[in-house]
Amino acid sequence: MYVHVRYHATSETAILRVLYNILLALDFGDIAVLTLLDLSAAFDSVDHATLLQWLQISYGLGGSVIAWFASYLNNRTQYVRLPATRSTELAVLCGVPQGLVLRPILFLLNTADLLQLVRRHQLHPHAYADDTQIYGSCRSSEADSLQQHQSVCIGDVSQWMTSNWLQLNPAKTEVLW
Repeated sequence: MYVHVRYHATSETAILRVLYNILLALDFGDIAVLTLLDLSAAFDSVDHATLLQWLQISYGLGGSVIAWFASYLNNRTQYVRLPATRSTELAVLCGVPQGLVLRPILFLLNTADLLQLVRRHQLHPHAYADDTQIYGSCRSSEADSLQQHQSVCIGDVSQWMTSNWLQLNPAKTEVLW
């Protein structure tokens, strides 16, 4: 039987947590599958309106808290400047601002429902910033069932990402048995 262990999230403990759980399954004689999801421009793809809606609906935030997040995200502009010229300013409608502690937190808040989606497929998700792993284990006699769960889950994850303005990069997404 597989024991699911939780650790405080840092990049190193994230790797160790997933590795530990997979090695533990193997120690019990099970087989394991791990999918490493790769997102294209993940932080830059977060839609501001969708994020604010998630914060209200999924986390129950409102009033001055939502107004603060909205002021943090909205009314940002960007332009390109060269030594002799500057482009027209354009509104930034998506993306979490770079260089601040809130960047990975807001991304994770935006994708928290994704983790629930993975769990509904009887698999284990782990997310750290924009890195997401999906893994599971079973007896070797149940490998076909696990493969089916994993395949359907990845299809649903891809559809969820598309509907939430995120892009799964299939060329860089890996499945390891």
